[in-house]
Amino acid sequence: MFFLSQITSSIQLSKTKEAIVQNLFWAVLGKIVNLIGGLLVGIIVARYLGPSQYGLMNYVISYVFLFQTFALFGLDAIEIREESRNQQPKEVIIGTAFGLKLIFGIAFILIAILTSWLMEADSTTTLLVAIYSVSIVFNSFTVIRNHFTAIVQNKAVIKADISRTLISIGIKTTLLFVHAPLIWFVGAYMFDFVVLAIGYSIAYHSKIGRLSDWQFDTNCARYLLKESFPLLLTNAAVIIYQRIDQVMIGQMIDTKAVGYFSVASRFVEVLIFVPMILAQTITPLLVRAHEHDIAEYKVKAQQFMDISFWLSMIISIIFSISAYILISLTFGQAYLPAAAVLQVMAFKTASVALSNTAGAMLVTEGLQRWAIIRDGLGCMVCIGLNLLLLPRYGIIAAAFISIASNVAAGYLADALIPAYRHLFVCQTKTLLTGWMELGHVRQLIKH
Repeated sequence: MFFLSQITSSIQLSKTKEAIVQNLFWAVLGKIVNLIGGLLVGIIVARYLGPSQYGLMNYVISYVFLFQTFALFGLDAIEIREESRNQQPKEVIIGTAFGLKLIFGIAFILIAILTSWLMEADSTTTLLVAIYSVSIVFNSFTVIRNHFTAIVQNKAVIKADISRTLISIGIKTTLLFVHAPLIWFVGAYMFDFVVLAIGYSIAYHSKIGRLSDWQFDTNCARYLLKESFPLLLTNAAVIIYQRIDQVMIGQMIDTKAVGYFSVASRFVEVLIFVPMILAQTITPLLVRAHEHDIAEYKVKAQQFMDISFWLSMIISIIFSISAYILISLTFGQAYLPAAAVLQVMAFKTASVALSNTAGAMLVTEGLQRWAIIRDGLGCMVCIGLNLLLLPRYGIIAAAFISIASNVAAGYLADALIPAYRHLFVCQTKTLLTGWMELGHVRQLIKH
């Protein structure tokens, strides 16, 4: 932290901008620790379970994740936006968002179990879905993380994230030593959400106040639901075309194929932390700039998009070239078929960056009501192409389709929606000349 303070002092940032830089530092540090820790645990667990059981576990996680998206109801981005505006007491916004997530969480746990029971001939899979779906309720505590993001003070929740990762590593390592069956590992992944909820609660209590001060307000609930409903549809479409591939692979091929695809996805999850963290950290800055100076906002938004995309592209190229070596040295020879998938899917990082930066802009500008068209296109492309190509070409087709879906939803659709055409223009500038901004990161955060 002393080294970071020296850097921010040397470039003469204001207190607000210095807080943003430090927030970015903690966000990146936490994400790196969590992703690397998760990757290491994934490697150990994958080697222990083997492709078939590891694939089944990831099938269950992806299946439940679809319902978790509906339970969140698109509230995260709206909560951060409203707290950044500071027009209502934080206790009301947080309490209302938490109450809504809790209600939806319980409902979608029941729906997840019921649909699995109706769809799956294997009762074991339904049991695993039932166990892991409990995580949906505990995921409601992300309202605390959203609050710290809105006030640009990620340090406290990052510590909770890191603690969760270390505890998770300890639990899963113990399960390996005692030769636990698959069901215990699914339970351990669910328990990660319990630990994180406790960590977030401790962070809030020590830094902000008591959780008992949260208030559920019906007027605020109606407003949040109205504002977030378009994002619910959007997020549902996004998650479908981001996660449905593993579910479809499990249904149309087998769990071993899910295991290979999941291994490649593990590395991609590590890669996309760059655009994700940039989007989460810069969004409050964009909100403030949009409210005070539209000209400054346009400049910052373009710089944000340029840097995010081209930095992600460089990372994509490096990992694509290194795919076979990475898989061989980490997950082992048993998972080597995943290397070809990773060579393709590495470029998903760049497509996510292009889509997410535009997504942050449309939320900042209050244009999310048309986002369902944007992401609905990606959803249709994903499902349609997977139905057509997955049985014939296997998981390598799913890798190409995952990128095509992101491009369709996050770029091409912006040209078709009148309200988003300025985003398409910004994205096209990024693709053509955005690489020149890589040497001007400092301008994104200075006066």
